[in-house]
Amino acid sequence: MRGGVRAVLQDLLRGHAPRSYSSSAAEAPAVRPPRDRILTLQSMNPQVRAVEYAVRGPIVVKAGEIERELQQGIKKPFSEVIKANIGDAHAMGQQPITFLRQVVALCTYPDLLDSPRFPEDAKVRARRILESCGGQSLGSYSASQGVTCIREDVARYIERRDGGVPADPDNIFLTTGASDGIASILKILVSGEGNSRTGVMIPIPQYPLYSAAISELNAVQVNYYLDEDHCWALDVNELKRALNQAKQYSNPKVLCIINPGNPTGQVQSRRCIEEVIHFAWKEGLFLLADEVYQDNVYSQDCQFHSFKKVLYEMGPEYSSNVELASFHSTSKGYMGE
Repeated sequence: MRGGVRAVLQDLLRGHAPRSYSSSAAEAPAVRPPRDRILTLQSMNPQVRAVEYAVRGPIVVKAGEIERELQQGIKKPFSEVIKANIGDAHAMGQQPITFLRQVVALCTYPDLLDSPRFPEDAKVRARRILESCGGQSLGSYSASQGVTCIREDVARYIERRDGGVPADPDNIFLTTGASDGIASILKILVSGEGNSRTGVMIPIPQYPLYSAAISELNAVQVNYYLDEDHCWALDVNELKRALNQAKQYSNPKVLCIINPGNPTGQVQSRRCIEEVIHFAWKEGLFLLADEVYQDNVYSQDCQFHSFKKVLYEMGPEYSSNVELASFHSTSKGYMGE
């Protein structure tokens, strides 16, 4: 082994940067032009390239540019930019709920459990969560479905909401937002090629998560249109039209419902939900019920009914045969987190 090579290896084994060595026999490598990029807009996954997510599109980018100009002192006929593209409650000035912040602080720094500055109810909640974590540490890995005691609490909440209809913690999955949960279940539902590709029925107008996820998964987007003249109501006859048309070029097997509507805000009546469930039962469709705005019902003439409750109360002929995944989120409603 030549001395220069041996010295370089010794430097590397010691963790040092190799010194520079010269050899009359070695020649400097020829300078080559930069090679083509591996990752470009043209070479990237075409399904990802086709994704459009309007709530974070060019208008939002432009709003960010204007905000930066205001911060730099550039004069405008206004003093601030109000972003209405997403329901970002805290960004709009909503104050966080003290109890939530206290529990999070206690869980992340348990020494605070001895502090008299924190109320006892927050300490009780924090201790219960920590006892469900490996090593009683929030930094431990949790079960894939989420921390057990939190899923138990969610199940109890659902039972109270639905007037005693049973909820099983083993059927509850905690995700990083409802969007992540919706995308995950669509991922395992989509399959097939050509005319057998999975068709996913979504309402129009819709929240763009759905069209974006469908594009990314190379599924088929099947639009059904809400009735604007009747407060954006859902008409089962429109579902039938969309389904029959989609069967010509895809395999429709998923029906997405957004209730209360986003962005339309309509609240479905119990009768409407029963009709949708009957339609899914008859046509063999998997139901996705996006119910993240269930706490945002303000009209005295409207009442939220969960698909889970209505399905259960329709009896075993339906509840044992119709497959349903429903979604809720702490980022909406009264918490805005």
